Amino acid sequence: MMLVAYLLIGTSHTCLTNEHVTSDQINDLSQVPVPVMLLPDDFKANTKIKVNNHLFNKENLPGHFKFKEYCPQVFRNLRERFGIEDLDYQVSLARSPPVRGGEGQGEGLLLNSYDRTLVVKQISSEDVENMHNILSEYHQHIVKCHGSTLLPQFLAMYRVSVENEDTYLLVMRNMFSHRLVVHRKYDLKGSLVSREASDKEKVKELPTFKDMDFRNNMQKVYVTEEEREKVLEKLNRDVEFLVKLKIMDYSLLLGIHDMGRAEREEEETEEASMDEEGAEPENGLAPAPLVGSYGTSPEGIAGYMNSCKPLGPGEFDPYVDVYALRSAPGAPQREVYFMGLIDVLTHYDTKKKAAHAAKTVKHGAGAEISTVHPEQYAKRFREFIANIFA
Repeated sequence: MMLVAYLLIGTSHTCLTNEHVTSDQINDLSQVPVPVMLLPDDFKANTKIKVNNHLFNKENLPGHFKFKEYCPQVFRNLRERFGIEDLDYQVSLARSPPVRGGEGQGEGLLLNSYDRTLVVKQISSEDVENMHNILSEYHQHIVKCHGSTLLPQFLAMYRVSVENEDTYLLVMRNMFSHRLVVHRKYDLKGSLVSREASDKEKVKELPTFKDMDFRNNMQKVYVTEEEREKVLEKLNRDVEFLVKLKIMDYSLLLGIHDMGRAEREEEETEEASMDEEGAEPENGLAPAPLVGSYGTSPEGIAGYMNSCKPLGPGEFDPYVDVYALRSAPGAPQREVYFMGLIDVLTHYDTKKKAAHAAKTVKHGAGAEISTVHPEQYAKRFREFIANIFA
């Protein structure tokens, strides 16, 4: 996975500066004007480059590799509709090497961009095919909803080939905050069978809890009635889209930032810092600590959006943290919630039908198993999510 990280940073810099490339394709692509409208061929197009450079440290980045970008004009258009400028996207992706540890946006190996606004997910060739199958309909859906969605914001898809070994990468907006720490995390499907975090999972620093844990913890999402209606409107629209494509097995990823806990941790950090220095700063003010361990970046998507105003504890920029909601005034807990749909590439195919039959035999026809027909899955999912709100 470390090799993938270096490949990504190397090829992203290539896209940005055109260094180390034996072809002018990337430079030519950057000069192509954004089309007024996308054509059917744009959803099948790709660009390829071959990198030959013997100056790379081979332990970090091979001197020979091939790089392929899928449907570049389509994803460029999607980024524009999601309010992400190309230069900011490239800086976020390429300014520094990505880091391991995307916060649970589905299964698979994940990397965060250095400013934590983007997630790079390693996917399978089957996922690439599924992505191509839904891309046209996904683009139409994003156009219709004006980019207001709980679906993943797909921003780019790449293939890196080294010594005949292919690695496929999908870039998405991070559903969690680039600066506010998530203290609790849930993956909710609306199913109760085998939907409880294992003992091994529970001892992790940030475990992924599931539906039964949500109920057993008596967890609730405390937002205003207006915000609840907005979320459910988005959810219903997005789920109808997934049903239309016969997609199932998706989840609602819920991250919770505890403002009270964050403030206490910040105070402890300030006190520890003052103890180390042995005295207060000359101006009598403690240095502004990073919120959690993330902080804000001077460049890239977060830097561009946050350059206008400083953000205090528990605050977020809605143009960057598009999946975020603040708890309602007077709520029993002061929290920030991050909610989005993940794992949206699973079709109800023969494999899922077989899994449904096997689970039905094991648990009985009335059991709330996760592998069910897309319409049934959607109905149960929406009912469960509607009840997570206080």
